[in-house]
Amino acid sequence: MKITGTLLIAAIALLCASCGTTNTVPITGRKTHLLVDDAQILSLSSQQYQEYMQSTKLSTNQNNTALVRRVGQNLATAVENFLTNNGYASEVQNFQWEFNLVVNNQANAFCMPGGKIVVYEGMLPVTQDETSLAIVLGHEIAHAVAKHSAEQMSKQMRQEYAAQIGGNLLAQIAQAKGVSKNSVALVDAIAQQGFNFANLKYSRDNETEADRLGLIFAAMAGYDPQLAIPFWQRMAQSSTNQKSELFSDHPSDETRIANLRKVMPEALKYYKPSTAQTSTTKKTATSKK
Repeated sequence: MKITGTLLIAAIALLCASCGTTNTVPITGRKTHLLVDDAQILSLSSQQYQEYMQSTKLSTNQNNTALVRRVGQNLATAVENFLTNNGYASEVQNFQWEFNLVVNNQANAFCMPGGKIVVYEGMLPVTQDETSLAIVLGHEIAHAVAKHSAEQMSKQMRQEYAAQIGGNLLAQIAQAKGVSKNSVALVDAIAQQGFNFANLKYSRDNETEADRLGLIFAAMAGYDPQLAIPFWQRMAQSSTNQKSELFSDHPSDETRIANLRKVMPEALKYYKPSTAQTSTTKKTATSKK
């Protein structure tokens, strides 16, 4: 039997709709349909995180390591309080925060689902102060809170479904009640093909959303969100990647800064300066290791 393109599209839509959940991103209110549940993605993330930490070297700079962990915990506490008080209390249990500084000269950081955040030593000379580091960590935490990894995995799963279209498609749909098992199998297949959380490329929309949420999270933790502008300007100056925005998963530096200026009034509504925050990290970031 020949299946037309229209029927194939309808079949994929039906198959995808029969599993997964609808996720609402805090603050932005954006809704996404996820084909993997929290347990699945947290299990895979934990496995990859352990493998990554075994393959890398932790920074020996105790001051900078303590800085990253202190700022990270400040943000995590503020975010958890916000989630608990705004209808997302059930999400808090998904986070087991961990903040590590590793030996790498690149100005980079990443966050895995579940709150496992890694900062490269090369990021600190660019952040220069505690607040700018909070902007970076807030952005990474935002990826976890918004479940961007699950969103990207779901996108890849849909592509896998499309690639598997054939004579068994209708049988798969007929067995929709068992689709959760298919989802697990697809997650395993994706993992084997190299779905790597540490090197995951988010869409430009995901990155823009993380910028907005991260700015607000930093403000919630008592860090001045206005310092995000000079930080990203420094990042632009230090960047060796001059690719056009059209060919990049990240917004261009110009676009990113313009978007941050637009959402700054919103972030400032959450900002309550904390006397506990300091701006002494310029010395620790450049201290000898």
